[in-house]
Amino acid sequence: MENNGYVAHIGFLYPGHAAEDDYPRLARMVHPAADIRVIHTNFTADAHTVEALTEMGSPPRLIEGAARLRDSGIEAVLWTSTSASFVRGLDGIREQIDTLEKALQVPASTTAMAFARAVTAIDARKVAIAATYPDDVAALFQSFLEHFDIEVVRLASHGIATAAEAGMLGRDAVLRFVSENNHPDADAVLIPDTALHSASWLEELETAAGKPVLTANQVSFWEGLRLCGKLTPQQGLGTLFATEL
Repeated sequence: MENNGYVAHIGFLYPGHAAEDDYPRLARMVHPAADIRVIHTNFTADAHTVEALTEMGSPPRLIEGAARLRDSGIEAVLWTSTSASFVRGLDGIREQIDTLEKALQVPASTTAMAFARAVTAIDARKVAIAATYPDDVAALFQSFLEHFDIEVVRLASHGIATAAEAGMLGRDAVLRFVSENNHPDADAVLIPDTALHSASWLEELETAAGKPVLTANQVSFWEGLRLCGKLTPQQGLGTLFATEL
């Protein structure tokens, strides 16, 4: 990774431990190469509840994590929790982005915002959501997407209580997750939990769905490259990465 003109240097703030190994795996898969830092942030409780997720994505938690990225040479930073972003609403997401940009002086985004941009990038108008979350949290993701005129034609919520539990789901379970929650009117299927592994199965997921599939860790990495200005179309990472902006 000697040619800094082509290497993307990205920081990812990731709450706890679940599917964070997707990020180095994606770094090995992308071209141009990506030099990444994954920082595990702290929280009070690993729970898919609005209260716990709001605390998890609070500015003090982000500032605490960002402090470990100072002077690291990153060009962009992502808060990689979809739910601990969208549960705070658009104003809360803007506060998260502003907090990170002020702390690190680089462009910042969140996985929730990455989903909104990715759906637009692949020109999807209607989507199906396969969410690991309980009903009330999944409904907030739908409300978030509707701010961007994205129509949700199916919302499936599976009530998985913790990120740790979601991170234990393997290939076959994730493929079933997509197949069972697809909808004929959907232009794409969205899997919004960064605790769910997906990087190794992106092409298989799209084959199973017969349409584009957007996963949380995939869109987060894509957003990081976009913020660095080093996003190039490539194969093997799903429709999103093959799409030229």
